[in-house]
Amino acid sequence: MTPHINAAKGDIAETVLLPGDPLRAKWAAETFLDHPREVNNVRGMLGFTGTWNGNPVTIHGSGMGMPSLSIYANELISTYGAKTLIRIGSCGAMQEDVNIRDVIIAMTATSISTPSRGILREINYAPCANWDLLNNAVKAAGAKATPTHVGGIYSSDVFYDERPDLNEQMIRHGILGVEMEAAELYTVAARHKARALAVLTVSDHLITHEALPPEDRERSFADMVDIALQAAFC
Repeated sequence: MTPHINAAKGDIAETVLLPGDPLRAKWAAETFLDHPREVNNVRGMLGFTGTWNGNPVTIHGSGMGMPSLSIYANELISTYGAKTLIRIGSCGAMQEDVNIRDVIIAMTATSISTPSRGILREINYAPCANWDLLNNAVKAAGAKATPTHVGGIYSSDVFYDERPDLNEQMIRHGILGVEMEAAELYTVAARHKARALAVLTVSDHLITHEALPPEDRERSFADMVDIALQAAFC
């Protein structure tokens, strides 16, 4: 057990999907896994373990933002032996050709700062996805004919952004979308020699200001979860 996870040894699978919302973790586990069981509930951050096509999988909430994600990623890897961690979550589109409900597979994750900055100090580390997971996810998305974009995203450390100039530069430099966790996930995974990927569903658009209605989100997120699971086990 850790300060944030009360799962017993053996309760966490080597493959972990990480939605930010613990209730989305519950939905994904009940929808996609066989025989899911709750393995963590500390501070309401729910985690569930079951099987997908016979493969053990844990789906565990990570909370919002890189500091929260960093806690869970570190503990899942260091204490529970997780080897593959895939973020599944929402993002805001930053390019005109990226549409609501599209899937973004994050090759790289740009950030201003992450919790790992204190370790890296003056180094401008470039967090990137694991190639095997990335390649598998692209193939899985192609087989499903899901509208998909592959490239760089921006992991912001604020939700209520008051830097339109920064967003303009992200858009100018081809960043596909913005979220709040992937850069730290990629960094922590690299440090511990684990595999990491972020598969994201576009729920909002920073240019058109469209937004996915709440009642449509679960249906639209299903493609993302399926792609993530196939990426882990292809």
